Amino acid sequence: MLTEEKKTFKDFIESEEAIATNILSSRLKMLEEFKIIMKGKLPENKKTNIYTLTERGLALAPLIVELSIWSDNHLREFHSDLYAGEQLDMIRSNKEKFIKVIVENYKKNNWLEHR
Repeated sequence: MLTEEKKTFKDFIESEEAIATNILSSRLKMLEEFKIIMKGKLPENKKTNIYTLTERGLALAPLIVELSIWSDNHLREFHSDLYAGEQLDMIRSNKEKFIKVIVENYKKNNWLEHR
C-alpha cells in the first residue's frame, strides 16, 4: 500500500504474491480491526472498497524500510530477483529522508487519509 499504491481488493489479488482470496479478506479485516488500515468507498464508485493506511499504519514505515534493507543484505542469495535499484540506494544513504518522502507522498495521494 505504502510504496506500490495498491488500494483495492482487486489490486491486492492481482499482485505477484498470489495470496488466496479468503486469506486476503481475513488479513484486511484484521488490519482494519487493529486500526492499521481503514476501509472506505471511492466517491465515483460506491461498490468498490478502498483501503488506506491510518496514522498507525504509516508509523510502520521505518520498520518496513529496515526490513527491506535487512532482506537485501541477507536474502538476496536465495532470491536473486529481489528488487535492488536506485530506491534501495536512496534508502541506505538517507533512511529518514526516504521515510519522510514516502509518507508525505502517501498522504498527499490518498484522499481517504484526509477526511
